[in-house]
Amino acid sequence: MVFSSIVFIYFFLPVILLIYYAVPKQIKNIILLASGLLFYAWGEPVYVFLMLFTTAVDYTAGRIIDRFDANDKIRRAALITSLVINLGILFTFKYSGFAAGIIGLKIKELPLPIGISFYTFQSMSYTIDMYMRKIKVQKNFINYAAYVTLFPQIVAGPIVRYEDVQNEINERKINGVMFGEGAEIFIRGLGKKVLLANNIGLLWTEIKSMDYSGISAVTAWLGILAFTFQIYYDFSGYSDMAVGLGKMLGFNFPENFRHPYISRSISEFWRRWHITLGSWFRSYVYIPLGGNRKGKAKTLRNLLIVWGLTGLWHGASWNFILWGIYFGVLIIIEKFFLGKYLEKINPFFSILYTFVLVVFGWVLFDTASLTDALYYFKAMFCGNGTFIDSQALFQLKNYIVLFVLCVFFSGELPGKIIKKLKEKSSVSKIIDVSAPFVQICIMLICTAYLVDASYNPFLYFRF
Repeated sequence: MVFSSIVFIYFFLPVILLIYYAVPKQIKNIILLASGLLFYAWGEPVYVFLMLFTTAVDYTAGRIIDRFDANDKIRRAALITSLVINLGILFTFKYSGFAAGIIGLKIKELPLPIGISFYTFQSMSYTIDMYMRKIKVQKNFINYAAYVTLFPQIVAGPIVRYEDVQNEINERKINGVMFGEGAEIFIRGLGKKVLLANNIGLLWTEIKSMDYSGISAVTAWLGILAFTFQIYYDFSGYSDMAVGLGKMLGFNFPENFRHPYISRSISEFWRRWHITLGSWFRSYVYIPLGGNRKGKAKTLRNLLIVWGLTGLWHGASWNFILWGIYFGVLIIIEKFFLGKYLEKINPFFSILYTFVLVVFGWVLFDTASLTDALYYFKAMFCGNGTFIDSQALFQLKNYIVLFVLCVFFSGELPGKIIKKLKEKSSVSKIIDVSAPFVQICIMLICTAYLVDASYNPFLYFRF
């Protein structure tokens, strides 16, 4: 699915766009729906019917909630039915094996439909917002199905709520300015994914396959730092590609990443990382539980519930659950004690504090078990008795330039440099003229890489 998805987006996109722009506006949502179904079926031909089923369930629930607006019992029954079916399907495919193992049973696990967590949360937001009377009903099934199956973000986000695009799904403007902006964002995302994520990810793939009890501390740190940048450029790159494609189709998808590795606290990190997921849990779990309005004890409870669920959303394993609770505990500590001190200290130290704790979290996130995570932590702190060896020196020599590039492009400095240069009229004209050529070069380099490379994972497709 991974390679075929990038082939679909990258090479068949011009054909889709040509058809999309050529047809009348009344037909555009049909083209979107067909493209979304084709894109998903490209890698999941059977599970496309599962997605259509949940789409039909939520569309029907929305119509019932609207039709019986004055009858709270029917409205509530429609909402509960929608939630039970959506969460039941998600549990069956993603968590049933894990749950059975906890109680000592062994069952055959079903293959996980790609992106099921993304499109399930996206579709559920429609019925919940309908119940809360925050949005208007969508009476046209084609339009609603086109929203759920929007191919740029269907399998890996960002999570687009219906309220984000409710006006655009019915009537949207498509012009040259939006197309140009979208193409620029798409190419930026493609460069992040193909040139940075894929290449730095090779180092983590190599180290992850090693025996953790035999690696040096430097090797362990190089490996998890490689994953730290791989997951950022992989996921933010795909999100940029989705946002860019959305603009080219006439949609304004929400931002999903905002330079998270320059955050001065864990709380700030999660305001900058996977923004749409954090917003979803805040709106549909944290606030309904009472948020921070019912005292410190319930605030603490609500935060632990939200972060436990955030970890579980990512996968059915104790590593993910512990990863979520780990961040929940850190946020609680900052909220009740540490946050006021982080605001006062030098930004260098608060950014370093945040970055190191995030790196520790990634160890939990991408090791196979808690035992593996403990062995990896041991290696990071020289528990194997070796700080650096010839293998670590070789890896450092091969990847040092790539690490420097990853650090440089993860912050705000490149944008600030371009902004400063644009303040000079002569330089600004050069930048404006050369920008298209730079983008074409990035496209050509990415094309050459994709044709030649066999390593091209999309990390968040598994969620």
